[in-house]
Amino acid sequence: MKAQDAWSAPKPTALLVLADGTVIEGRGVGALGKASGEVCFNTAMTGYEEILTDPSYAGQIITFTFPHVGNVGTNEDDIETVDMDGTAGVRGAILRTDITTPSNYRSGNHFDEWLKARKIVGLSGIDTRALTALIREKGMQNAVIAHDPNGGFDVEALKAEAAALPALEGMDLAKEITTPKTYNWNETTWAWENGFGKQDKPTYHVVALDFGVKRNILRLLADAGCRVTVVPANTSAEEILGHKPDGVFLSNGPGDPAATGEYAVPTIRALVASGLPVFGICLGHQMLALALGGTTKKMHQGHHGANHPVHDYTTNKVEITSMNHGFAVSAGTLPDNVEETHVSLFDGTNCGLRVKDAPVFSVQHHPEASPGPQDSHYLFARFIEMIENHKASAAA
Repeated sequence: MKAQDAWSAPKPTALLVLADGTVIEGRGVGALGKASGEVCFNTAMTGYEEILTDPSYAGQIITFTFPHVGNVGTNEDDIETVDMDGTAGVRGAILRTDITTPSNYRSGNHFDEWLKARKIVGLSGIDTRALTALIREKGMQNAVIAHDPNGGFDVEALKAEAAALPALEGMDLAKEITTPKTYNWNETTWAWENGFGKQDKPTYHVVALDFGVKRNILRLLADAGCRVTVVPANTSAEEILGHKPDGVFLSNGPGDPAATGEYAVPTIRALVASGLPVFGICLGHQMLALALGGTTKKMHQGHHGANHPVHDYTTNKVEITSMNHGFAVSAGTLPDNVEETHVSLFDGTNCGLRVKDAPVFSVQHHPEASPGPQDSHYLFARFIEMIENHKASAAA
């Protein structure tokens, strides 16, 4: 080695190139090649595997603000996509520190190998706090993330590609990750030393519209006594009602609610008109608001993390929640028969609604807590209570 080589900086093996021309150099991890998407940041301290397999992140590159990501490895139990072999649609991962050898009894695979297997391009060794500050200042930008162990990058071409990427506004990403066919779900939540269980004596039947549903949402519905029938995002109201459900669930998912709403909102409107109990989460919440007459808007930096305080006006309690969304409901556009039930204590944005004269409600945050706190698990019990009251009224 020449003397001057010992003092030179190592050649970058990964780049993040933002739409504004910013180039960030780092060390490549995970899959080789390049990917493009919108860059966001997530402030959760745990649950990176659940985050990277959450279908709501389709089309995005995730910056983890917590520095030590990957040190507990990966396992099969924490994957949130229903298709274990499929991808959630996440485009890339950005880490502060290098991935260390796994140190957890549940680990089945090294995080780097897991990223490669799931074709997620990663970059480590950068100041993620500085990148987070940039996103907060300029908003969530499109970017290209590239990994080449030889460091052979055409930076100008990557800049042009990043600048030409379309915005998430107007994109229907749910159609890319929804289930292609109807299926039944009966798996319940994980228990210490026993793993996952099965709901073999359901009391209720719920149809779930899959806009990018997470496994633990379905598990909590099963825990609550439900037989769950999961249907594709474009399923008609007539077909859903043909299953004769006791209630309907509108799932989380990625993309612009107005775009997915082109086909989903008329269906949701018909389901509300049917009188059945309806419960929505995340994208399901946003499209329910559209169906009721409200509007949605793109957020500057979005909400992504497991530490978001939300005020529930129905209980007058503050709960810490898990969030993942880049669009929000404009509360001031909701009609008089729709009540705002939850609000973010970070920025005052809408986080929940209910119809005053119908068994219909939804929330923006993720009460299934994968990852995150379990403060909002009560919402599943609230849905079951609505189902029971509706059934009792129908029988009277």
